[in-house]
Amino acid sequence: MKITRFKLGDVVAYGDLRDDGTIERLSGSPFDGEVRLTGTYVAANDVTLLAPVENPRIFGAGFNYVSHIKETGWDTPTVPILFVKPESALAGPNDPIVYPKLGEVIHYEAELVAVIGRIARRVSEADALDYVLGYTCGNDVSDRVIQKEEMRFGCLFAGKAFDTFAPLGPVISTDLMAGNLEIVGRLNGEVKQRGNTSDLLFSVPRLIAHLSSFMTLVPGDVIMTGTPSGVGPIKPGDVFEVEIEGIGTLSNPVVAEQ
Repeated sequence: MKITRFKLGDVVAYGDLRDDGTIERLSGSPFDGEVRLTGTYVAANDVTLLAPVENPRIFGAGFNYVSHIKETGWDTPTVPILFVKPESALAGPNDPIVYPKLGEVIHYEAELVAVIGRIARRVSEADALDYVLGYTCGNDVSDRVIQKEEMRFGCLFAGKAFDTFAPLGPVISTDLMAGNLEIVGRLNGEVKQRGNTSDLLFSVPRLIAHLSSFMTLVPGDVIMTGTPSGVGPIKPGDVFEVEIEGIGTLSNPVVAEQ
């Protein structure tokens, strides 16, 4: 199933996106329990796709691809390096990434994002995937100037936290195995990142087990799992795309803050 969250007129609903371009509506939310199909269809071209999770808690894993660790020159972490993005950082498919007035060096980061579907507390790596609803595409947009200054003092927040710095979408794919997926990041149609989740330092199960060891994960939480090598700058007028096999393509234009 490819779960979408969409708007049709004044109505916001969830649905299952089909290969023929139709969406079968779901009854309620996939985060409320069992997913139920209604038999009612709408055309994907007639709706506006939204971020597939509403008001999520957004967790990120830094330095989690071997290739990206090598390109940054940082030491290899011995535990997951975690940070959070506020709900206000969320953006959906085709929503603009707002380049802040204070921004100097803003980078894209194509990422696989795990979406939690069940309450998880102190789960093992062996059981961790039982708590995943599915996966979506994400872009961990980052202000490198602020990030570099923060990291001098051992923190990582403001550089990741600007409004619209966490685009997610276009769907939550529920039928994927996360261990061997190709990730492509394209800037204005040119491939800038090409990686595979087999290069993850800490796997999705490891990240979930680690997070749930000290906090309760709830349905709708998302975990941005890290980015492969090839990160680089964006500017107003650009369009950045994240494509992951089995999910689709997340596309977002970059606009200057007014």
